[in-house]
Parts: sequence; C-alpha cells; structure tokens
Amino acid sequence: EAGGIEIPEVTHFQSVAGQGVRGTVHDPALGKVDIHIGNPRYFTSFDSNGRLEAMTAIVNELEEEGQTSVIIAEATKGLAVRFLGVIGMADAIRPDAPAVVRELKQAGVERVVMLTGDNRRVADRIAAAAGVDEAFADLMPEDKVAAVRRLRETYGAVAMVGDGVNDAPALAAATIGIAMGAAGTDVALETADIVLMADNLENIPYVIRLSRATRRTLIVNLGFALSMIALMLLAIFVRDLPLPLAVIGHEGGTVLVSLNGLRLLGYRDRH
Repeated sequence: EAGGIEIPEVTHFQSVAGQGVRGTVHDPALGKVDIHIGNPRYFTSFDSNGRLEAMTAIVNELEEEGQTSVIIAEATKGLAVRFLGVIGMADAIRPDAPAVVRELKQAGVERVVMLTGDNRRVADRIAAAAGVDEAFADLMPEDKVAAVRRLRETYGAVAMVGDGVNDAPALAAATIGIAMGAAGTDVALETADIVLMADNLENIPYVIRLSRATRRTLIVNLGFALSMIALMLLAIFVRDLPLPLAVIGHEGGTVLVSLNGLRLLGYRDRH
C-alpha cells in the first residue's frame, strides 16, 4: 500500500496449520486466480511437474542465510501448480524482548524456551539475541504440544505464550496459556487462560507479579476469615456470645476480607 500497489480482494482463504495458506485472488486483468503460499511441506501433495526440488533448493539457500522462506504458486488445473517464486524474510527481534526475558528470570522463571516453526538457523539467531535458554525449531503444532509436555515433565508448571493458530494446541497443553490479544487469532484467544489485550511483551512479567500479589491476598483473606470463625467459636464455648455480636463479627470479617481483595484493583507494579 505504501508503494502504491493495489491489493486485490481475497476470498476462500484457508490456513493449513504449520504449512501455509491458500486463497482466491480477484485480479482485474487475470480474473480469479487460486494462490498458494507455504513451505516445501505444503506443496508435497501437489503436482509441480518436478519443480518442487528446485524451489526447495532455493528455500534451503535462503535458510542458510538465516531467512525464513515461503514458496508462492498459482493453481492451474486440479492439484497442479505453477511456481511463481520464493520470498525470504528475516525476523526482526522486538527491542523489548531481551529486557523482558531478563525480567522473567528475575521474577523466578527457571527456564525460558522458544518454540517456533522457523528453521534452526533463524531460531538460534533470535534465541541468542533475545537471551532465551533454549530454542526448538521446525516445529509443527503437534510438535509444540509434545515439547510443552516434555517441559512439564522436566520442570513442572509451564506457562506458554502465543498468538497464532499454530500455538493454540500448545496453549491448551501448558499449565497456563497466555495469549497476546492484540495480534492473537480467535482460536488462541479462546484456548488461553489469560489474554493480554495490549501487544506489549512487558505485560508478561507484570501478569506474573500481579498473580503472585493476588495469591498473597488470598492467603491473607483466608487466614483472617478462618481466624474470625475460630475466635467466635472459642467465644461461644467460653461464654455465651450474643447473637448481634456474632453477626457483627461474621459480617464485619466478610466486609474486611472484601475490602482487602478490592485493593488489587489499585495494584501498582513496583518493579
């Protein structure tokens, strides 16, 4: 759009998890054209007239340079496709990612791991720049689920952060699933336990600190409520406790517990 290129309308859009997308482009000159975009795995079920190996070689060359690549093709007849080219893309790390990883470790997160469908070279480059402990690359959605389960077996509770269709199964498999709401797909948002409405990585360590503050408040409230009940029971056994005083003690304790819980509405991150 910035370059003045008119983007045609797309219909019949479909996404194949971990492989690619397809859709019908309405071009004024060519009419309706079925376009396929994906990785080499996506095109294995199509008739490419022997050209898939050549396109895969180009993809491998770009991946050697640390780029993520996709093949673009148009459908001709049935399952036959004509390749149009390959696009190489280099993922740019978000400026706040290294600081967020450091905050997570300071918050007590034992290990930060990246799960990605990108190739190994891209994954290692991003992981090194962000400061994560380990990166799993070339993962399909089911591979991410398996990785999350292995991490749970090794480390216990696991929080998974994601925003795409490919992340949804792993979000469900984690102890806690966190979806980035601003960029998240509907599937990811429905699957996650927590949805961060702002597309801001710094909200992840903030949520951890807020959840710990909530837990502390719950413990205090439970302790106070149980103590009030124990005191009233003791008073009943030691001497007769007038009913009005019992009601005041019970309801007063409930009010104090509620007010203490409402303090979380004004929670301010002191980090």
